Amino acid sequence: HGHLMVTIHGVITACTVTPATGDEREALWDLTEGVQGLVIGDKGYLSAFLQTELATTGIDLQPPLRANRIDPRPPWVVQQLTRTRRLVETVIGPLTEPFHFEKIRARDGWHLTSRIARKVLAHTLGIFINRQVGRSDLRFEGLIA
Repeated sequence: HGHLMVTIHGVITACTVTPATGDEREALWDLTEGVQGLVIGDKGYLSAFLQTELATTGIDLQPPLRANRIDPRPPWVVQQLTRTRRLVETVIGPLTEPFHFEKIRARDGWHLTSRIARKVLAHTLGIFINRQVGRSDLRFEGLIA
């Protein structure tokens, strides 16, 4: 499983990979090292214990609740979290399609990590070029002709 930390502008600030058989929540510690404040998580990070542990380090983890749970947060907060999560999905889309993120073949962890790092670097470089030419950050199509 791949895990990303993304800014509200769509820039990837951290990434890590975990085995498919492992607990996704363990990856959150690697991603949030040195981070404080609000972190919007995936449903895979839904855990009261994890939220409490992260709160001791200054992180306010806000994952979406499952459909069968009542959300105690105000509706405007839930809407803002949903909008921000859409941005994260917008970042993940280009990684899976033109960067072929889901089809990375590697013999071992080092090669896998190296290939992922190159794709994340290409994503960041694309955002940088878009900013230089005045385009939307996440508009990669037609960037290089």
